[in-house]
Amino acid sequence: MADNARAQRLAKRILQIVAFAIEREIKDPRLAFVTITDCRVTGDLHDATVFYTVRGTSIDQPADTAQAAAGLEKARGSLRRIVGEQLSVRFTPTLKFELDTVPETSARMEDLLARARQRDLELQELRKNAVPAGDANPYKTDDE
Repeated sequence: MADNARAQRLAKRILQIVAFAIEREIKDPRLAFVTITDCRVTGDLHDATVFYTVRGTSIDQPADTAQAAAGLEKARGSLRRIVGEQLSVRFTPTLKFELDTVPETSARMEDLLARARQRDLELQELRKNAVPAGDANPYKTDDE
């Protein structure tokens, strides 16, 4: 029987360990701009998926996600060893790294919402000077 609360606690601890190890122990320059954002552990506690984002060095130079992925792939064994040393579990989970697309998705949604707000303001301005088409009273009356 899977214990979801235990899996969540283990995921949170793995997130902290991996983030600290990338910052302090792994000496790969490709991981300098990597930020660990989330971790999910399967119910049987054998597999952990670690989500990460990569920050660009400047506005002109976008993030190099391919280099970061290669750096994480190379450091996977070392990171698993570090996680195994710091966790008190019988089996150290295997680590899988996935690029987190939530920031890009949320930025796109914010852009769409801003465009919708702008269009609403434009329609509100058009509505101020609008007059109804046809007669002022469109309903039939008895005297017609």
